[in-house]
Amino acid sequence: MNFGERVRELRKGKNLSQRELADQIGVSFTYLSKIENGKLDFASFPSEDTIRKLADALDAEVDELLLMAKKIPQDIRDRVIEKPDAFRKLAQLDDDRLEQVIREIEDEEGEGKGKKK
Repeated sequence: MNFGERVRELRKGKNLSQRELADQIGVSFTYLSKIENGKLDFASFPSEDTIRKLADALDAEVDELLLMAKKIPQDIRDRVIEKPDAFRKLAQLDDDRLEQVIREIEDEEGEGKGKKK
């Protein structure tokens, strides 16, 4: 599923027409139609602000929509800039090893929460 398909799915799940959603987020109906149908050229791809408005109107996860639109959320972008070597190393891991690292981090986070109780 791509970004436009996800927007359409979320919009229909909220029983909104394209016109209703476009009005809510302050874009034209035709622009929203082009988003949903993948008919935008790169220059007119939705801005981060528009994607955030879509997420808000559709009760969707902002990061999910940003990543589907191939935009990096600002907090992640800032962290990559702060620690590029760490992210370069993570990017070089194969999927199995990366999943293992993620599980280890999640386990440590869970243990930390348990200690605070």
